[in-house]
Amino acid sequence: MATLEEPISFSALNSVVLAVYLCALLAVGAWFARRQKSTEEFFLASRRMPWLVVAMSMYASLTSAVTYMGLPATAYQENVSLLIVSIVTLLVAPVLVTVFYPLYRRLGITTSYEYIGNRFGRHARFAASGLFILARLGWLGTVVYAPALALSVVTGIPLWTAILLMGAVATLYTALGGIAADIWTDVVQFIIMVAGAIWLAVTLIQRTPDGLSGILQTAEAAGRLAVFEPRISLFRMSGFMVAVTFFFQLMQDYGTDQTTVQRLMTARDLRGTNRAIIFNAVTDFFLIGLLLFIGIGMYAYYQAFPTLLPENLPGDRVLPWYIIHALPDGISGLLITAIFAAAMSSMDSGISSLSTVIVHDFIRPLRSVPAPDAQDLRIARRLVLGLGALATGVAFYISSFRHVIEAYTTIISLFSGPVLALFLLGLLTRHATFTGWAFGCAIAIPATLFIQYVVKVHWIYYFPFAFGVTFLIGLAASLTSLTRQSPAG
Repeated sequence: MATLEEPISFSALNSVVLAVYLCALLAVGAWFARRQKSTEEFFLASRRMPWLVVAMSMYASLTSAVTYMGLPATAYQENVSLLIVSIVTLLVAPVLVTVFYPLYRRLGITTSYEYIGNRFGRHARFAASGLFILARLGWLGTVVYAPALALSVVTGIPLWTAILLMGAVATLYTALGGIAADIWTDVVQFIIMVAGAIWLAVTLIQRTPDGLSGILQTAEAAGRLAVFEPRISLFRMSGFMVAVTFFFQLMQDYGTDQTTVQRLMTARDLRGTNRAIIFNAVTDFFLIGLLLFIGIGMYAYYQAFPTLLPENLPGDRVLPWYIIHALPDGISGLLITAIFAAAMSSMDSGISSLSTVIVHDFIRPLRSVPAPDAQDLRIARRLVLGLGALATGVAFYISSFRHVIEAYTTIISLFSGPVLALFLLGLLTRHATFTGWAFGCAIAIPATLFIQYVVKVHWIYYFPFAFGVTFLIGLAASLTSLTRQSPAG
């Protein structure tokens, strides 16, 4: 039986592969730094990016190392219920194409929260932007922590050192090159991520006794292929709740979250934006299934060769353990790089969008006298550096969670669920008010904390609960005479 204490060797070849990749990211940032002369270029790449490039970047930015490591871990530990997400993403795409992005294009916005300001007023814009900042800072902590964990497992580097390394590299090249550097590096990272997942799946089929049929038979016997759980429990994942949760969460991620909106607004026109959304949905459909297959493949492999896996190894660490111990040098370095690619693409988009929101939704509206654009560009770069450092600090807090997807969902549900409720209240009814939403939000956030830490329901319930409570109470409060006011109130 392998043990966690046995020496771990990250070969010189693997180290070279990883070092070349990280240096290349910094080089791209330095290249684009020379071209960033305005905030329009730094934030939106002058709105002239090709749609396919935008599509790859959008997918890479939200398919973080949390997804890349978390989906296989979930299939390995529980089941493949998250396969339903691949179907739900196809259902959300028409909503994005017909409702959200035609509106954003018509308004010519830089941030999605400009719409909230137009619909509910200045204070609502500040509130939604503030919740976005809190959500994405927590999210950034998870996307730094997950690959740092992988690096720590496969190299023996202390976790805190790995966290600092990941945070520093991503922050530096984003501060240098802005959104253009983010997008073009994301294209390379997209290719590495997809190729890495395909390679992993193929090796598992080759190495597991009886290949594909052996994997499926072992997973079926252990209940890992369960998708539609007939019983709905507050303490277990079920297919029905996966569908409900991710329909709303993907609507938030792709329809209202500045991380995605900012990328899609860099496309040349609405047609390009729509193509990027459809490309993302189709890619999501295939890659989610592939990552879940990797999870059950590792389960079958280690059931066949149990002595190769340490006892009590956490599920999130099984993937990097398999990569470094089952695959040859060079190849294992490339696949660990794929995890880094997933992290870097998310980290760069996160701190870039946070910088955009702070400058565009707080600093500029609160100024009494307009400032030169060059000054805002300098502020944006400094914000990226500061936010990167802060997100790296949050990663140390995230390390206290048992599961990276659980950590991600805990944070996103608290802050992003209420934001989606505000957008849909504004889009679906003219009677909704900011005061009514604020009342619903004030109840939803502590109630969500209660079900997380006191009732301890499964994390799959966090987001729909926070969204639903905010929406329903916000709507009810808006319809009472105590909170009724004009839509711009």
